Amino acid sequence: MPVALFDLDNTLLAGDSDYLWGVFLGELGVVDPQVYARENERFYREYKEGRLDIMEFLHFALRPLKEHPLEQLLHWRTGFLREKIDPIILPAARRLVDSHRRRGDRLVIITATNAFVTAPIAERLGVPHLIATEPELVDGRYTGGIKGIPCFRAGKVERLQVWLKEAGENLEGSTCYSDSHNDLPLLGLVDHPVAVDPDPQLGRHAAHHGWPIISLRA
Repeated sequence: MPVALFDLDNTLLAGDSDYLWGVFLGELGVVDPQVYARENERFYREYKEGRLDIMEFLHFALRPLKEHPLEQLLHWRTGFLREKIDPIILPAARRLVDSHRRRGDRLVIITATNAFVTAPIAERLGVPHLIATEPELVDGRYTGGIKGIPCFRAGKVERLQVWLKEAGENLEGSTCYSDSHNDLPLLGLVDHPVAVDPDPQLGRHAAHHGWPIISLRA
């Protein structure tokens, strides 16, 4: 069956879940709010500019998972989903996902944000398959490291190829939705790339190549 791939942050969501998780932890006092906000802003700016060092970012972003027991993290995550995520799930994004579900497509969220943060968001959106950066979990506790390849830029392509092989799928008739130029390697693979509320670089690329450009925020 055709595969429908969805980026998550600033595509199906009107915001960035990784960034907001950091904001939420700062509001709780779990991390130093000023220091964390400064670094969070820097990494987010570098991401938008296409010069993010993904391993440096992951060392920063996964540290709170390492420093706290899983039970506490899960409790915080429940509040995070309610306060930060539910308000930014776009109604038009739900309708888009549902349209592909009705067609019988295989629905996949593919995101650089780690699976601890994104797995319950995929569940809220009714998307059964998630390809995300996988934080390493050993004996019920996060180590601060990752398992496998970060799901970012070319890493998204590598992780997708592994998933396709394991799922017995291919990209014939496939669609991919993203807002970011960081996903150009992924968008270039599918039969139907779609730019969603794109950043300027992706918007220019999409217009030049005749890709559809849509908004889920109107």
